[in-house]
Amino acid sequence: MNASPAAAPHWARIGESSFVLGMWLLYGVHRLLGRLPFRLCLYPVVAWYWATRPQARRASLQYLQRLQAAHDGAVCAAGTAPGLRHSLRHFLSFAETILDKMLAFSGRYPFSAVRFHGAEQVQALITRGQGGLFVTAHVGCLELCRALADRCPGLRLSVLVHTRHAERFNAMLRRLDPHSRVQLLQVTEVDATTAVLLAQRVQAGEFVAIAGDRVPVRLGKVARVPFLGHEAAFPVGPYVLAALLKCPLILLGCVREGAAHAVRFDVLAERVELPRARREAALVAQAAVFAQALERLLRRAPYEWFNFFPFWAQSGTAPSSHD
Repeated sequence: MNASPAAAPHWARIGESSFVLGMWLLYGVHRLLGRLPFRLCLYPVVAWYWATRPQARRASLQYLQRLQAAHDGAVCAAGTAPGLRHSLRHFLSFAETILDKMLAFSGRYPFSAVRFHGAEQVQALITRGQGGLFVTAHVGCLELCRALADRCPGLRLSVLVHTRHAERFNAMLRRLDPHSRVQLLQVTEVDATTAVLLAQRVQAGEFVAIAGDRVPVRLGKVARVPFLGHEAAFPVGPYVLAALLKCPLILLGCVREGAAHAVRFDVLAERVELPRARREAALVAQAAVFAQALERLLRRAPYEWFNFFPFWAQSGTAPSSHD
């Protein structure tokens, strides 16, 4: 379970396991027959995947056990430890989310059932013509947020993505919603040119979204902070970028709560300041704030965490005052 950072594969090199033809078939089952027949077809597929992917299974179990240990009762009854059946449920939640992504992009998701928490803070920024930076995580159904952005007057959104490990799945989503106003910016790292482009967009009142839970593709700077009772590496890029853009930093999450989803906005900082004399400490402090907010989100939706790799074994270099 405690593989060394050198032994753990980088998340971007794990590759795409998606069987896109099978997804289309299952989507067709749901479209014709509804969710229950979809689940009857889906569960054997998920059980096979769960049984034949030991690394993903171990990562799932490690996460669930650490969440339970840090917040007793979050996953199962207080005083007990999650087991294999909880891990299988975790995989099933991921599979259900894949369908929700497809329904969102095709316009077939019941958007009226989505609940919003903290949206008034974002609406106030839009009203003032002010942009901001959303920091997200691989939790829940963020594609639903992208679909909702097309239905929110005044909200202009650009999403920084690294999709080369999932090109076929993302191509499928584009086919379902070819006219989306949300712009996807494929990046391996945020260089000076990208930073200038994003600054222009935020100054024009746009929002930019970036993931804050996976280390850089090229193993760049990270901050190691407590997460679910154990030290984990988080990228510092979102906080460097927020400081450059001089805009609010907001956690954006979309998780299943009951029969529908809830979109949650949590302002992490009105303005990120990185004084040269204590730059490293400021980056670590911002990463710690993000990790704590992420824990609060996962306590609400424990099976919505979709990092099926050795998360705590991610590596990188510590930030310095020269970066």
